[in-house]
Amino acid sequence: MRLYDYAASCNCYKVRLLLAQLDREYERVPVDIFAGDTLTDEYAAMNPARTTPVLETDDGRFLPESAAILIYLAEGTPFLPDDAFERAEVVRWLIYEQTDVIPTMGGLRFRLLVGRLTPDEPDAVRRTEGSLEVLRLLDEHLATRGFFVGGRYTIADIAIYGYSHLAHEAGIDMEPYENLRAWFERVEHQPRYIEDVEPYGANAAPGVGRSLYD
Repeated sequence: MRLYDYAASCNCYKVRLLLAQLDREYERVPVDIFAGDTLTDEYAAMNPARTTPVLETDDGRFLPESAAILIYLAEGTPFLPDDAFERAEVVRWLIYEQTDVIPTMGGLRFRLLVGRLTPDEPDAVRRTEGSLEVLRLLDEHLATRGFFVGGRYTIADIAIYGYSHLAHEAGIDMEPYENLRAWFERVEHQPRYIEDVEPYGANAAPGVGRSLYD
């Protein structure tokens, strides 16, 4: 297996975390999304959307999108429930992570860290307000349960954890979210947990690199 990934991306980190916790061997192929690596014809053949991560399976097929990769890798393991309702709940949280968590705190963190936004710009204010609403919902969900689905650690937790555990890097005060902070600790005490998200490179700044964002 090969994982084409960008070290600063939490979408990629989620896959690396699951692979570590599954103790699966794989080859990690670095992709610098701000150096034009995803803009080549060769990369488009693997993933026409030109995003990371992409998983190349043992039989040579290519699977993009972190949520899809998590489901594929978790199949037949305790990280993905067999029960139909719990399985659907996992998918629910994978969707919510992509539609609500990433565009708010994930997008805000990226743009602030690389200088594409300042905190007082309207887009930053909008993303901050959205982040607070998302964090409130997540915190309330965890008020009566230890993990997101089925009372145990699944890929729903891995997906939500990816960007939410770094929300403070978007200038968000995490102190009010006691349940979420306690859940962070539970995730971080899971077997074979890793945290290897790297800082964005200098070429992620506006006008410096070549990427989908420029």
